[in-house]
Amino acid sequence: MTPGTAEKKWIVGVDLGGTNIVVGLVPIEGGEVLGFRTVPTESVRGAKFVVDRIVSLVEAAITEVTAAQGTSRAAVAGVGIGSPGPLDRKTGTVINTPNLGWRNFPLRDLVANQVKLPCALDNDANCATYGEWWLGAGRGVSSLVGLTLGTGIGGGIVLDGQIYHGCSDVAGEIGHMTIDSNGRKCKCGNYGCLEQYASGPAIALRAAEGIEAGAETSLVEMVDGKLEDITAATVYEATVQGDPYAAEVMKDTARFLGAGVASIINILNPEMVVIAGGVTRAGDTLFEPLRAEVRRRAFRSAQECCKIVPAELPGTAGVVGAAAVFKLENYGAV
Repeated sequence: MTPGTAEKKWIVGVDLGGTNIVVGLVPIEGGEVLGFRTVPTESVRGAKFVVDRIVSLVEAAITEVTAAQGTSRAAVAGVGIGSPGPLDRKTGTVINTPNLGWRNFPLRDLVANQVKLPCALDNDANCATYGEWWLGAGRGVSSLVGLTLGTGIGGGIVLDGQIYHGCSDVAGEIGHMTIDSNGRKCKCGNYGCLEQYASGPAIALRAAEGIEAGAETSLVEMVDGKLEDITAATVYEATVQGDPYAAEVMKDTARFLGAGVASIINILNPEMVVIAGGVTRAGDTLFEPLRAEVRRRAFRSAQECCKIVPAELPGTAGVVGAAAVFKLENYGAV
């Protein structure tokens, strides 16, 4: 079987997160995501509920797209799934994921058995990065590193068009790069991880700490004095409104990210670093000091050939990348 045959025109992509499940169908040659849908994960209702919800979304998306395209279920090649890890890709097992409460969970085969289609499984951050490489900001580059800024900081590495997994599928844990050996304690047990300075909750915490130390800012009014209600989005909104303190928090965030990105650039020498997540809406307020920090820290020849850009597929990168992972595993190329 070769890519593009009439019988196999579509791949289902599943982006499983601790908050939402996102599903859509991607043409096997690449293109617009169709049958797109998203629902809350509701992991507290148990693993079986989550799997059944994935299956229901996959079936609904397939039904919608095949009907609209005037084709049959035989036109669907299979399903790619992006899941929080760590994972064992060979067995299709989620080894441990605190956000879902799973241990040694055979996600790939459970979904495959119910939808009666072959499935592939990879890390969700790898999928998001691969999606940006295939159809997003990274189109046409050979080497790319992706960072996803959210509740934590995820990462993925694409080298010569292939996801780099490392010897035990753990490569790309960029959020757990140490940027301050005596810094804040991370949930992973380490100290000074990048995630503790530049993730969404970390941005909010640093902003609140500054206010408690006496900083004057409109953030206080925006949350009616409840500092625990400050989020990264609140800081972004205050920055847009011209709040100097919020802008300084964003600049500090950019400097922390810049230190991490500079290390990545020095080690891997990629053509591009793609940054995804709500914080990227800050635009030049984030990217200008980030790039300046990279110029200050990275080897000149490495940083001059590396573009640092926002993601282009913020809502669909995980779905696109999961589909690409399936295509790579089953067709040998993307």
